[in-house]
Amino acid sequence: MTFRKLRLLMSKYGFSILFMGFELWASFAGFFWLNKWFPHWLSVAVIGLLYVTTILAIVNRNTPPENKVTWLLIAVIPVFGSLLYLMFGERRLSKKEMAQLKNMESMKFREDNSKQLRAELKQESKAVYGMVKSILSMDHNADLYNGTASTFYPLGENMYEQLLEDLKAAKKFIFIEFYIIDEGLMWNSILEILEQKIKEGVEVKLLYDDIGCMATLSGNYTRRLQKMGIDAHKFNKVIPRLTVAYNNRDHRKILVIDGQVGYTGGVNLADEYINHIERFGHWKDSAVRLDGRAVKALTRLFLMNWYINRGEIEDFDRYHIENKAVEGQGLYIPYGSGPKPMYKSQVGKTVYQNIINQATDYVYITTPYLIIDYDLTEDIRNAALRGVDVRIVTPHIPDKKLIQIVTRGAYLDLMDAGVKIYEYTPGFIHSKQVLADDEVAVVGSINFDYRSLVHHYENAVWMYQTPALKDIRADFEHIFEVSQEITEDTFRFTWHQSLIKEIMQLFAPML
Repeated sequence: MTFRKLRLLMSKYGFSILFMGFELWASFAGFFWLNKWFPHWLSVAVIGLLYVTTILAIVNRNTPPENKVTWLLIAVIPVFGSLLYLMFGERRLSKKEMAQLKNMESMKFREDNSKQLRAELKQESKAVYGMVKSILSMDHNADLYNGTASTFYPLGENMYEQLLEDLKAAKKFIFIEFYIIDEGLMWNSILEILEQKIKEGVEVKLLYDDIGCMATLSGNYTRRLQKMGIDAHKFNKVIPRLTVAYNNRDHRKILVIDGQVGYTGGVNLADEYINHIERFGHWKDSAVRLDGRAVKALTRLFLMNWYINRGEIEDFDRYHIENKAVEGQGLYIPYGSGPKPMYKSQVGKTVYQNIINQATDYVYITTPYLIIDYDLTEDIRNAALRGVDVRIVTPHIPDKKLIQIVTRGAYLDLMDAGVKIYEYTPGFIHSKQVLADDEVAVVGSINFDYRSLVHHYENAVWMYQTPALKDIRADFEHIFEVSQEITEDTFRFTWHQSLIKEIMQLFAPML
């Protein structure tokens, strides 16, 4: 057992997991204990009613069919299945959360000056206008922006160097929201700058996912940061209580400086993301830096999750005072995606589908995990069948071996339609980016898997005809050069890998 795992086991997180296990056992034990006090016919009737009610609830849920199938398999287990579904099947909002959701829905951020941009885009390309309209319909925080310059970073270490310089130049505020933060060269050098900025009067807000950081940061780490003057908090703080809310993690990567400069992508604040340490071979990640109007949307995305977590409504407008347009080509939409009911639609999935469905020449995709539903699989297949050059790159060296088996399980069905599959031979590719026809690209935190597309809070930047697209295309060409193409002749599964794949695919919606 590694020191990190031992520290986790002995921490408050280990205690919380132990206590939640006890809660689960007590729920089942209590049910069977009460069952002894009822007549046999009444017990059978109650169990039967519970079973039928659970089945009807699952069938009538507004959720993807794959998720229904998984829960139906669990529900057939007498008593246990129904109790598990009651505990973990659906996210039920508290009164406080319902009030928060109502307040968020009443907040309107759409700016009038984007109407002209949309009107011009509709005349130029109805297909691209349709993508824009779809995003703005699903995410009311999002808007279409020009007046923005962008820089694409094909590696985390490239982004890191510029990030430090931007942090040193901060004058008003710094917002940081990441899934993983780990002490080391990257985070410690950032923290050193933050300490200095606080002394200069700069406001610093920090939000990190508690589960994402439970193996990297101590349970009381926010206290240390707060003593330094950082307004630091955990998203979905782990407490010894069973709740489905733990399934909705904050997987976003957002850093905003003075509302003028913003970063997002796949890079977390840990040393493997800048290849300072090696975990799974060479770590290939990517990020994008925005400077200008589009950073407003990143600022609002941060503040919305801050509100969800903290219950504090900020004065949104005061964080946009310093935002100015800069010279730059193309259009941008930074957007968010997340679980129901906070988001009524699967934003991340729909954006990917629209790009794939409207591509005419090529679609290039990088993702660390490829665990997708029937709809998205068919969209990718259909693009290849109509002659689009579809290429997908996944890691050759995995961070999770069982997940790689499920990822590889998707290969044959896609390759059969003409999709080209590559594995990044030097190591682990963690970047989440899509490029189509040299016109449209997405860079962000959204993986091609159920966790990102259904369960997690995510974010990305949609870009149209921006200069960064050339750099993204060059990055893809380099990736193809160093990656191994998987073919039907060379791809093989052992019998036990096939068995694991078949079993795990049944539960893929929960992975």
